[in-house]
Amino acid sequence: MPYIGRKALVALRPILLAVCAACALFIQCGRSGKENGTGKTIIQVKGSDTMVNVAQAWAEEYKNVEPSVEIEVSGGGSGVGIAALTRGAIDIATASRTMKPDEREQAKKNTGKEPTEYIVGYDALAVYVHKDNPLQEISLQQLSDIYEETGPVTKWSQLGVVIPVGKDKIIRISRQSSSGTYEFFREAVLKKRDFKLGSLDMNGSKEVVELVGNTKSSIGYSGMGYANSTVKMLKVAVAPGLPASPPTVENTQSKTYPLARSLQIYTLGEPSGAVKKYIGWIMSDAGQKILRECGYVPTLRADSTLVIQ
Repeated sequence: MPYIGRKALVALRPILLAVCAACALFIQCGRSGKENGTGKTIIQVKGSDTMVNVAQAWAEEYKNVEPSVEIEVSGGGSGVGIAALTRGAIDIATASRTMKPDEREQAKKNTGKEPTEYIVGYDALAVYVHKDNPLQEISLQQLSDIYEETGPVTKWSQLGVVIPVGKDKIIRISRQSSSGTYEFFREAVLKKRDFKLGSLDMNGSKEVVELVGNTKSSIGYSGMGYANSTVKMLKVAVAPGLPASPPTVENTQSKTYPLARSLQIYTLGEPSGAVKKYIGWIMSDAGQKILRECGYVPTLRADSTLVIQ
C-alpha cells in the first residue's frame, strides 16, 4: 500500500468527508423506510421464521393499500432480525420471543435509540408428530424428558406408543439456536436447560413440519400455522395427569394451552412516516384478519392509534 503523507491527507480530507456523508445518507435512506430511486418507499422487515408467512401476506396486501410503499421481507430467525435491528440495518424486526436486555443495550449503544416493542398477535407453539402416530397428547415433563440433555426418554415405547411401520427410536426435530422458537421452547419446556445432542435442527418452521410429515418416528415443534395433512398436533398438558389442551385460537387467547406465546415486531425508537403507518395497519382489523387467516391468533383489541390519516 503506497504511503500517503500528512499534507496529502489534509488535502484529501474534504473529499473523504463528502464521501462518508454520501455513504451515510445512502445507508440511512435504505434503512429507515425512505424513498429509493424508483420513487417507492422501501420498508425492510427481517427476523422470525415463525412469522415469515404472515409477514409476507401483510406485505402483499399492503401493496393494495399503499402502492407507493414496498415491503421487503426476509426470515433467518428472531435472533437474526434483532441483530440486524441493533445494527440499524433494517426498519422492522419480527420476533417470536422478546428482546433480551443485552440486545436492547447493544441497540442503544450502536444507534442511540431504544427499541420499541409492539405485540401484533399470538401463536401456539404446536408439538407435531406424524399423522399415523397413535399418540394423542403429551405433557411438558414428557417433552422435557425427550429433548433435555439428561432426559431419559429416547424411545416411543417408553411413552407406551408403538409406531406403525416405524422405528422405536424417537427422531427429535428442533430449530437452530438463532430461532425465537428454539429460545421459547428451551425456556418454557426445558426451563433453560440444554438440549440433548443429536437432534435434527432445521432452519425454518415450515421445514420442521415437512420433515415430521415425512418421518414416522419423529417429533418436532413449530407454530400452529404450519400444520398440514401429513402431521398431527398433540394436545399438551402442564403436568402428567392434568387435562391436556389442543393448540387452538380460543385456548391460546384464554392461555389454556401451555405453549402459547406472543408475536412481536420491533423498531428503533418510535416509528414515523411510512413505517408508523404500516404498523398501524398491521394492528388494524384488516391486518389482524390476515394474521388470523394465516393460522395465528389476533390481538383481542386492534390498536389504531398508530394510523396516520
